[in-house]
Amino acid sequence: MSNGNSGEGKTSVLPEVVAQNISAVTLDRQMPEAILGAEMAVDGPVLAIAPGQITAACRILKETAGFERLSAITGVDWWPREPRFEVVYFLHSPRDNARLRLVARLGDEDALDSVCGVWRGANWYEREIFDLFGIRFANHPNLERIMMPPDWEGYPLRKDYPVHGHKYSYQDE
Repeated sequence: MSNGNSGEGKTSVLPEVVAQNISAVTLDRQMPEAILGAEMAVDGPVLAIAPGQITAACRILKETAGFERLSAITGVDWWPREPRFEVVYFLHSPRDNARLRLVARLGDEDALDSVCGVWRGANWYEREIFDLFGIRFANHPNLERIMMPPDWEGYPLRKDYPVHGHKYSYQDE
């Protein structure tokens, strides 16, 4: 993610090509400490957001920039790189037909605040990410496994998970 100058006398992390995006500028003006970096991708701007600011940033984007729809949330394991994980939020503004990606990077033991209070649909995405990556979401209304059995050990989408999985007995079922 690159840095740039917004031209308003304040240093901004928005590169020139992203600084022309009204949604990125809106967030940068209201929460300049939230944006750690930015880049332009084929499908639109990608903003790196400070993990502790993700919920507030999402709320601002929904309420003031029209991103009423959360298309998806996914996790990425960059093991052995640190910080190890990325949580990627795919936002859509039906009003403007605009798309925006937010990326929050966090370490193995870190947790993100849940965005269920912003978009109720985040509930299942966050549960899936928790179940398969082990990434915790603070203040989630029901953070428990959704795909794997409740007593399953480990997180199958982590890169250090055994290729053949852990031995598991289905005899009790």
